[in-house]
Amino acid sequence: MTRKQFNSILFAGLALPLLLSCGNDKPPTESCILPKPVAMEQDHGKGFTFSGSTSIAVENEAQAAAARNFAELFAQSAGFTPKVDVGNKEKGDISLVTDKSLAPEAYTMNVTPKKIEIKSADTAGFFYALQSLRLSLPPAIDGNRQVEANWTVPPMKIDDKPRFAYRGLMLDVARFFMPKDEVIKLIDCMAMLKLNKLHMHLSDDTGWRLEIKRYPKLTEVGAWRVDRGEQPFYARRNQQPGEKTPVGGFYTQNEMKEIIAYAAERQIEVIPEIDVPAHSCAALAAYPELACPVVKTPITVLPGLGGKHPSIIYCAGKEETFRFLEGVIDELADLFPSQYIHMGGDEAAKTYWKQCPLCQERMRREKLANEEDLQGYFMGRLNEYIRSKGKTMMGWDELTNSKVPEGTVVFGWQGYGKAALKAAEEGHPFIMAPARVLYLIRYQGPQWFEPTTYFGNNTLKDVYNFEPVQKDWKPEYKDLLKGIQACMWTEFCYKPSDVTYLTFPRLAAAAEVAWSPEGSKDWEAFQKALDNYLAHLDAKGIVYAKSMFNIQHKVTPLNGKLNIKLECERTDVEIRYTVDGTEPAAESPLFKDSLLTDKAMTLKCATFKDGKQMGKTLELPLLRNKATGKKVISSNPQTALLTNGVRGSLRQSDFEWCTWDKLEQSSFTVDLGQTETIGKVTLGCLTNYGMAVHKPKKITLELSEDNRRFTEAGKKTFDKDEIFKEGNYIEDIAFDVKGKQARYVRIKTEGYGKCIPEHYMRPGQPARYYFDELTVE
Repeated sequence: MTRKQFNSILFAGLALPLLLSCGNDKPPTESCILPKPVAMEQDHGKGFTFSGSTSIAVENEAQAAAARNFAELFAQSAGFTPKVDVGNKEKGDISLVTDKSLAPEAYTMNVTPKKIEIKSADTAGFFYALQSLRLSLPPAIDGNRQVEANWTVPPMKIDDKPRFAYRGLMLDVARFFMPKDEVIKLIDCMAMLKLNKLHMHLSDDTGWRLEIKRYPKLTEVGAWRVDRGEQPFYARRNQQPGEKTPVGGFYTQNEMKEIIAYAAERQIEVIPEIDVPAHSCAALAAYPELACPVVKTPITVLPGLGGKHPSIIYCAGKEETFRFLEGVIDELADLFPSQYIHMGGDEAAKTYWKQCPLCQERMRREKLANEEDLQGYFMGRLNEYIRSKGKTMMGWDELTNSKVPEGTVVFGWQGYGKAALKAAEEGHPFIMAPARVLYLIRYQGPQWFEPTTYFGNNTLKDVYNFEPVQKDWKPEYKDLLKGIQACMWTEFCYKPSDVTYLTFPRLAAAAEVAWSPEGSKDWEAFQKALDNYLAHLDAKGIVYAKSMFNIQHKVTPLNGKLNIKLECERTDVEIRYTVDGTEPAAESPLFKDSLLTDKAMTLKCATFKDGKQMGKTLELPLLRNKATGKKVISSNPQTALLTNGVRGSLRQSDFEWCTWDKLEQSSFTVDLGQTETIGKVTLGCLTNYGMAVHKPKKITLELSEDNRRFTEAGKKTFDKDEIFKEGNYIEDIAFDVKGKQARYVRIKTEGYGKCIPEHYMRPGQPARYYFDELTVE
C-alpha cells in the first residue's frame, strides 16, 4: 500500500463529529493521532480492548518505565492498571520488541483485536508509540475521575518516525514564574505531542529563577520584583526607592531535579538558559559589582520593559564577570543532564561598553575592532568553558554579528529566522524559531477577542503552514538544521492558565511541523486530530484558546458603500449573522462571500458547527457619515481604513488603525464624491503610551472643491505633556468648520519625531501616531 493510500485511510473517518468520534468516554471510531504519522493503515473491524487483565510485556527496565507511564493512565480514569511484565514478551497482550533496523525515535505498531506489537530501536520510540495509543483511546483516559468507558483502540498498522531530531518548546519562566507543578503539567501535554526539548529561559531583567548555591543573592534579590498588578508589561514603571518586591519565585535545585526527572521519563530533555550579556538586570541587582563602573543608575529587577535600564549589562572588561558566570555554569553542568547550555546573547545594547574604560581596554588588548566583536569575545570565552565541561553552547542569532563560537548551536529568531543561515554558512548547526511564526506571545486570533499582548498575529494556521526548509537554501543548510522550536514568552501572563492559553493549541501545530514529513500537510485532517488532542486537554483540565473559531473581519470602502468580508481559519464551520440587533443562531442567515451595504448597522456573527456555536460573537458596528465608503487619496494603502465605517480597538495592531512609516510628516485626502456642506470633521486618534503610540505634534485640516486649491479650515497643536500623556485610550480630535463647502477633505500631520524625550515611557524611541476613522458631518 502506498503512503498516499495510508493517509487516505487514516483520515477517511475523521469527518465524523467530534462528539461521536472523540468523545471523552467513547473510543474514537478512527484513530485521531497528532502529530500525523508517516504512514498508517486502518481497518474498520473490532479493535483492541484494555481491561484489568491486560498485560504489557517488555524486554528491560528502560522499556518498563515507558510502559508503566502509559499503564498508570488507566488507574484513575478506568479503575484498573495494566500489568507490566519484564522479560516475558511472548505472553503479553502488548509486547515491546527491540528492532535495531529502525531509525532513532522511530517505531512500528500493529494493533489487532487480540494483540498489540510495538517495535523500536530505542526507548523514545516505544514511548512515542504508546502516546499514539493514548491519543487513540477515549480522551477520558487523561481525566482524574473514574468513568464507564469502552477502552478500545481501533485496529491499525503504523510506521512512524520524526522529521527533525530537535522538536522544542521554549518556556520563559523569568518574566512570569511558572510553579514547578504547573511546569510538570505542561511537560505531560508536550509529551503527548512527541516533543522532546524543553528550553527553560531561567533569567532575564525581570527575574532569576534557579537556585545557584554559590551565589545566594541571585534568588534572595534577583528572583523578586515590585508588584504592578495586571498592568500591561509595556506600561509598568520601574521600582522606586523603598518599594517592596513581593512578586516572583524560583526553583530550588531539588525542585529542578524533579522537573528534569519527570521530563526525562517522558523523553524530554530540559535545556537551561542563562541570558548574557544582556537581559541581566536581575543578576546585576543581586551583584551590581558585575556591571560596568560607569553605571551610576541603581540596578533593580525590572517589572516591565524598563526604559533604558535593559542597556545595563554584564561588564566585559572585568575578570570577575567571567569568574561569576563560570561559577554559574559549574552548577548548571552538574544539575542538568542535557548536553546543551543556552547562554542567550540577544539584544545586547553596547551603551555602557562604549563608555567603560575596562571594556575599551579589553578591546585594545584583544585587538577587537568594535563592541560587537567584544560580545563575540565574551561569548567565545563562555563557550570554551562550557566545552571544557563536555557541553555544547546554544545562543540566539545575534551571535552571528561577530564570529560564532566554535560548535555553538544558533537559534534563528529575528523575523523569519534568516540570520541563522549566517551561522549555517560557517558550518554551525541551527534551529529555526522565527518570531514571525513561532513566537506564541503574538496574537493567535482576531485581536478584538484576545487578551492584550503585543506585535501582530501568529495564528494556529500560520504555525501549521510554516515550512522550515526554504526553497532558496543551499543544500548544506538543510543538513545543518536540527529542528524547530516554538517560544512561549510570558510578558503578558499573570497566572499559569494564561501560559497554557497562549501555548495551546498552537504548540500542537508546531509539533506536527516538527514531526510529520515535508509535504504531508492536510489542514482539514489536522483540525480533526487537533479536536481529539484538545479533548484530552479538557480531560486534564488544561485551559487553552478557542481563537481558531473566532471571526476576522475586513471592511473596505467600495464606491460609497462598504464591502464586508468575514473569515474563520476553521474550514469545518459555518458563519451565521444578523443585522437586526439579535444574537446570531444556527438558523440565522449563512454568510457566503461578502456583504455590501450603504447603511449604518450593527453586524453580529459567529461560527457554528452541527448547530452549536463554536466561537465568540463578533459585534461589528458599521458607522455612516459623509466620508463613509469614499475614496482616500494617499500613497499609504492603509488609509482605506479611514473611511470603512469601523472604529479600531485599543490595540494598534488590530488591522483597523492606519499609521505611517514616515514619522515627521504625512497627509491624506478624502474625496466625498460631490460638494458637501460640512459642519464638523473628526479624526480618531489612538494613544498607547507603553507602545510608543502618541498623538502627532500638529494636525491640520484643509478643504477644497477641486483638489488643487486647498484652504486651511482648522489646526490642532499639542505640547509634550499632551502628546505623551499616560494611558491607553482613543481620542476623537474634532474640527468645527461651521458649514463650509468642500468636496475634498485633506488632513496633514506633523509627528513628534524619532526620539521620545526623557522621563516619558520608552525614552529615545520613535513616537508613532495611529488614526482610524475620519468622520465628516
